[in-house]
Amino acid sequence: MMLFNWMSGCHHNAGKPPRVIKTVACHSNSGNEIARLTTTLEVLTPLADMIFQEPGHSPYDLRFMLLGFPVRISWTFWAAGCVFGWGLVDGIDSYFREASPGVLPLLMLWNLCLSVSILIHELGHALAFRQNGINASIVLYHFGGMAIPNSTFMPGRSLGGLSPKQNIWISFAGPLAQIASAVLLMCLVKVAGYRLSVLEWMPGPFEKIPGALEGAEIDSPGLFALVAFYVFPSVLWALMNLVPVYPLDGGQIMRSVVTLQGGNLTQTLWISVIAAGLMAAYGFSNDQTYMGILFLVLGVQNFQAIQQTGRW
Repeated sequence: MMLFNWMSGCHHNAGKPPRVIKTVACHSNSGNEIARLTTTLEVLTPLADMIFQEPGHSPYDLRFMLLGFPVRISWTFWAAGCVFGWGLVDGIDSYFREASPGVLPLLMLWNLCLSVSILIHELGHALAFRQNGINASIVLYHFGGMAIPNSTFMPGRSLGGLSPKQNIWISFAGPLAQIASAVLLMCLVKVAGYRLSVLEWMPGPFEKIPGALEGAEIDSPGLFALVAFYVFPSVLWALMNLVPVYPLDGGQIMRSVVTLQGGNLTQTLWISVIAAGLMAAYGFSNDQTYMGILFLVLGVQNFQAIQQTGRW
């Protein structure tokens, strides 16, 4: 699954993620504290459902086959893409001023680049499923994408019979494919003699990559926007998906690693809670509200799963 914002994703080879419930057993003597926590969970429950549930079918969905995989793009994907991409689109529109093609054409280009990027991410998962004898379908929706396993074609293979190492590869294949496609585009830009100005727009040490900012500036607003709109989500969102928070790709990988080391589900969930808390704190403290909300929901969801197991 690839999640919007600073997201990416989880694949659905392990069933539905633990559902956030509306009440919680809390070891506290404060009734007010329990009431506040219960109210918070009542708000976050529908939000978690909205993020992780496959959207219903609509006559406005786009359907096609890609490398033998059924693909469905929900109409909500385009709407959400406009919301999450508005800041970047507005920044590039302001950067080029009179030379800009305008917000509407830039939003259309953004959604096109985003759809290709997330399709490649989910295609990485789907191809890894196929490698292990499992058929999958791809859905792009308002919070990203899903690669959904639905049947097997190898004798003796079952949907739930994958080994931890196979699960690690399936989980990693999506972000790997997405980042690789971005690296390929950046190499083409450098071969053409241009500088990768988009790296200056991205948080982190990307602009320190040797030679990345050398070369001529891309003077075409359309070409500049195309590179930025593809590299930005393909790198940042793929890396965000590798954060060890279940059920993101990184959380799936972490769960399999814990299993290989003899650990249990509770340990996986606690790692997820801690990592989600750190990411939520970072998001809220750095004006990344969507990111903060996403990881807050994930943290509460994993904490609720711990409560349900009854193991601390």
